[in-house]
Amino acid sequence: MTDHDAGRGLPAGVALRPWAEGDDLRLLEVWGDPADAQHHQDRAMLRPSSDGQGPDRQPWARCLVAEDEGIPVAAAVVYASSVHPRRLWFYAETAREQRGRGIATALLAALRQEAHAARDEGAVEAVDLKARFAVVPTELPESAADAAALDPADHPAAAFLAGQGFAPVQRSRRIAVGPGSITAPELDGTGLTVEDLATGSVELTRAVAAFYEATHGWDPAEMSVGRAQQLLLGPSTGASGAVVLRPAPKDRGGAIDAFAISYTPERSEDPTDVLLGWNPELAPADAQAAAVALLALLTTQYPVQLEVDDAMDVLTPALDRLVATGHARVLLDTRIWATDAT
Repeated sequence: MTDHDAGRGLPAGVALRPWAEGDDLRLLEVWGDPADAQHHQDRAMLRPSSDGQGPDRQPWARCLVAEDEGIPVAAAVVYASSVHPRRLWFYAETAREQRGRGIATALLAALRQEAHAARDEGAVEAVDLKARFAVVPTELPESAADAAALDPADHPAAAFLAGQGFAPVQRSRRIAVGPGSITAPELDGTGLTVEDLATGSVELTRAVAAFYEATHGWDPAEMSVGRAQQLLLGPSTGASGAVVLRPAPKDRGGAIDAFAISYTPERSEDPTDVLLGWNPELAPADAQAAAVALLALLTTQYPVQLEVDDAMDVLTPALDRLVATGHARVLLDTRIWATDAT
């Protein structure tokens, strides 16, 4: 690693060092509990540094901790993703009483230097960064009007990221859809076929991989069939079942028009966590009809929750209408910013 403190403009008494075992607990003492579900997930980005080599094949990562007079007060990380090689993830957090001193700026400068060195060595493909933050607490809002009232520019992370050359690139929301919110389609006599598939199905895995790549043009993905199985369908993901919608039975040539994968092992009153996707080769109107039809069938009796980017414009208009009418609610509203978005 490079000399992290050299030329960083650190405040007096502050020094940077690599992440060490136990830093998560030390920092929790000064940071306090996370503010929302996204905040909780983002803290999980903090990890020991890795060169992307060795038997465990952990992705390339650099994580630094800032100490003030020997006490950890801030940390930041950049790390690579094999699925999205165009940008590195970045996350930083500073204890509230330490903010405004330039510590996060110094951490970012040191990590950028590490990333440039890694690119020169061929360890990473790019040095552009992406970061995210939530503008809606997990329990609010329950209507589109409430969500619109929350200006992401007012979030403290936005001011920091803007000052470091980041700009908005995407919006991602977790939306809960209530039971009976959409009129379910009539299947009899239409040829439409709903079928359960094993999550290990090759046909399903190919459909998931194609959907994922097609909906991530804003952050290009290299989602092979193997990666789709490992990251979205394998046992470690929690995938517990899948259902597909076909325009006709499979033995009559009916391909998968839409699919839904459940990540909730047992039915409960809480919304089932579902990945809903569609065949990207369909015309937009046909893809929307298939996706909404499958969503209607899923929510006939029970609620579901979906994670959707604004780039998923086949589904987002229908979800926006449901939120506006109170038939769905936003659980989490996350903004993604990137250094190459301007």
